[in-house]
Amino acid sequence: MAMKRAGVSAMRALCSSANFARHAHSTSGSKKIVGVFYKANEYAELNPNFVGCVEKGLGIRDWLESQGHQYVVTDDKEGPDCELEKHIPDLHVLITTPFHPAYVTAERIKKAKNLQLLLTAGIGSDHIDLKAAAEAGLTVAEVTGSNVVSVAEDELMRILILVRNFLPGYHQVISGDWNVAGIAYRAYDLEGKTVGTVGAGRIGKLLLQRLKPFNCNLLYHDRLKMDPELEKQTGAKFEEDLDVMLQKCDIVVVNTPLTEKTRGMFDKERISKMKKGVLIVNNARGAIMDTQAVADACSSGHIGGYSGDVWFPQPAPKDHPWRYMPNQAMTPHISGTTIDAQLRYAAGTKDMLDSYFKGEEFPLQNYIVREGELAPQYR
Repeated sequence: MAMKRAGVSAMRALCSSANFARHAHSTSGSKKIVGVFYKANEYAELNPNFVGCVEKGLGIRDWLESQGHQYVVTDDKEGPDCELEKHIPDLHVLITTPFHPAYVTAERIKKAKNLQLLLTAGIGSDHIDLKAAAEAGLTVAEVTGSNVVSVAEDELMRILILVRNFLPGYHQVISGDWNVAGIAYRAYDLEGKTVGTVGAGRIGKLLLQRLKPFNCNLLYHDRLKMDPELEKQTGAKFEEDLDVMLQKCDIVVVNTPLTEKTRGMFDKERISKMKKGVLIVNNARGAIMDTQAVADACSSGHIGGYSGDVWFPQPAPKDHPWRYMPNQAMTPHISGTTIDAQLRYAAGTKDMLDSYFKGEEFPLQNYIVREGELAPQYR
């Protein structure tokens, strides 16, 4: 046992030493930074603060180039002949976003001989093969907290859209119809309903705080209990057993990261045990759900309504079944890329790049992979 521990300690020390060498090397010389963002086209110039697109590139081009660095931005990220692939062999830093994710596979990491740092402009780094990044001695970081308010507000909006059966009424208006009964027969009040969040991290906590005034019965499931004072403030009750909680819920909100443990966790069997007519909001990650199981349950009515902005893959293909299932209120991945959020994650990305160039540490909460180890939520 002692020999095993010594071996582990030596391996960690070696990994830490290798990572420090990479980090120290970043303090000198021109770096090639590649950013992958969505293209705004004609919308790019309609708001000067619309910085999260290809055209604005987080607003950091002048700053980077004034320091002698090369900055390449693109939205072309898929396939062997895409623009991103051309830059993989010699880039030092790759900036990606959850809204238009560049999937950083083990194969891409292996090709990226100069790569030192992977930054997520936003939160959620599951588009990166984190184990491969750790094994390669790379640092992975994100702008923790940058869009948690944006996502929590969006979740509350989606809950209300589903509970009040809003979309059929909207569609009636634009199609020239008027049928109150066609809306009212499945429109409810939020007050008194049982709402459970699967995950009570930064976003989950904010959602519970925002739901408190609606006088709901609030439940949460997480690997860690909330601070007792926050539990008291929100009135939310901890549920240790996920399936027990789900059976109680009229509305379920998914707020857990995508990991190997949570991938596909809402499968046909788990969904079948939930209340008939349950409403589900998922702004976490599409791959947490079994895609076809959700579509089938919406078609049968077992899921009374499903709303979210996350899909797998992204962008969602035109034949994705969630586009066509009934009682859905889906959108592209937009909840965390409001203008306010863009300004926050652009500033956070710039701050981390500045620290990287100076050989300084990032805020501890921003690290997803550091010195060969994954952050607790991804283990």
